[in-house]
Amino acid sequence: MSSNSLVDARVASLPRPTRALARPSPVTVFGNYLHGAMTVAELEVRKLRHDPTELLTRAVQPALWLLIFGQAFSAIRAIPTGGISYLAFMTPGILAQSVMFISIFYGLTVIWDRDQGILQKFLVMPVPRASFVTGKALGAGVRALSQGVVVMCLALLLGVQLQWSVVGVVGALLTVVVGAGFFATVSMLIAIAVKTRERFMGLGQVITMPLFFASNAIYPLQIMPAWLQVVARVNQLSYLVDLLRGYLVAGSVPNAGLDWLVLVTALIVAQLIAGATFKTIVI
Repeated sequence: MSSNSLVDARVASLPRPTRALARPSPVTVFGNYLHGAMTVAELEVRKLRHDPTELLTRAVQPALWLLIFGQAFSAIRAIPTGGISYLAFMTPGILAQSVMFISIFYGLTVIWDRDQGILQKFLVMPVPRASFVTGKALGAGVRALSQGVVVMCLALLLGVQLQWSVVGVVGALLTVVVGAGFFATVSMLIAIAVKTRERFMGLGQVITMPLFFASNAIYPLQIMPAWLQVVARVNQLSYLVDLLRGYLVAGSVPNAGLDWLVLVTALIVAQLIAGATFKTIVI
């Protein structure tokens, strides 16, 4: 079944307003919002199920980082990691990198949906337009979860000493979903601004590498120059890495409250901005 057919079927299943002039209650609005978000998220999951080869291709990059870069730097012991192996220190950073790379290019789906006429069908659904943004973010979270499982399996095969507790794994996966939602929402805002796939790809490449290297993903903050430490502390990826490293390596997150506050606040603000932006789109 094509993407257009899936959209038509899901739109037909959505509730229709009974009176054009009646103002819906907040409960009804919130219910429609959730319904629309879950509809969009379901379509994103179906796309992944119909093309599972994407999971294999996206697993290549973290595998190269862990197998080549991680193994090499573990051997020379050039980076202080506080008593743990460099491969263990690096694994949460590579997981965070994979989450960011998947999500930051998620805006391409918005451009693709617009070019195919699918976006226009979403925007005329009898649900708040913000639900489209939330649904896309949830879809990015599901894709990032699959990537998280791949990275964890690689770490297990390499014998990386991680904390395989239930709390640690669940906390890490929840962190992945929130982080993916934030970066995917930012990506959608970029897609609205640039409008073309070529411009989006160029801008995406400009954004991803500075975010990755200006974070604590592959080296601790303490060895960075002072100006880079400042940049890393305002980089959302650093908080994502801090949570993953705490859950998977240390077994606890000393700054969990601050890390979660920063990530969740960033996600909410990005969702509000993106939702408001989509309201202004003229079909």
